[in-house]
Amino acid sequence: MNDLPEHVRRNRAAWDAWASEYAASGERAWTRPHPTWGIWGVPESELALLPADLAGQDAIELGCGTAYVCAWMARRGARVVGIDNSEAQLATARRLQIEHGLGFPLLHGNAETVPRPDASFDFAISEYGACLWADPRRWVPEAARLLRPGGRLVFLVNSFLMALCMPDEDGVAATDRLRRPAFGLYRLEFPGEFGVEFHPSHGDWIRLLLRSGFEIEDLIEVRPHADATTRYPFVTVDWARQWPSEEVWKVRKRA
Repeated sequence: MNDLPEHVRRNRAAWDAWASEYAASGERAWTRPHPTWGIWGVPESELALLPADLAGQDAIELGCGTAYVCAWMARRGARVVGIDNSEAQLATARRLQIEHGLGFPLLHGNAETVPRPDASFDFAISEYGACLWADPRRWVPEAARLLRPGGRLVFLVNSFLMALCMPDEDGVAATDRLRRPAFGLYRLEFPGEFGVEFHPSHGDWIRLLLRSGFEIEDLIEVRPHADATTRYPFVTVDWARQWPSEEVWKVRKRA
């Protein structure tokens, strides 16, 4: 473990400690017949994160946590692999695999270096996994390596704007005030026993994705329903109805 990057070690320790807090939400997500996404539970019918036809496709979830997204893909006929930095999170995922009778490989590792050959997958996805907790300069080229020509990468993460507006204090919601400068924001650390997040600007994302061999197909700024709720204290539905709190990137590896 000592040869892992410092942010990987810190995030591993943080998520091993937090894993029990996410078991119940993982259990609920495994039972859903239709996917919902992000902190507001926006339905798949609105965001279309998953390909229309996954049958027979090779898919990987980068930062799978309790692996409910893997389960959704497997039920749609994909050959799925999940990788996560937290062994404690994967322990929940393995228990849920047994409970639901659904098996697929789960790897304990860092999505910046995935132990799979080049061009192994048709589709890669990350929902608040590698796209938030891994270094984009490492995980995005790694995702490109893993995908076949024409393969798609989809990821959902906090919006860059919300990263600028979130206070440092735990449990305090974003306001209409900019709390930190946009220029130079890439790695974000909050006080206390928290992990390391990565928040590239839109320009940084675009340059990195293009440099890594992707074509950008869409950027969705997610707007929750007016009656949406979330368990997370860092944003309110009123804020998220006025400004994007989440964004979805959809890209395709150039043939």
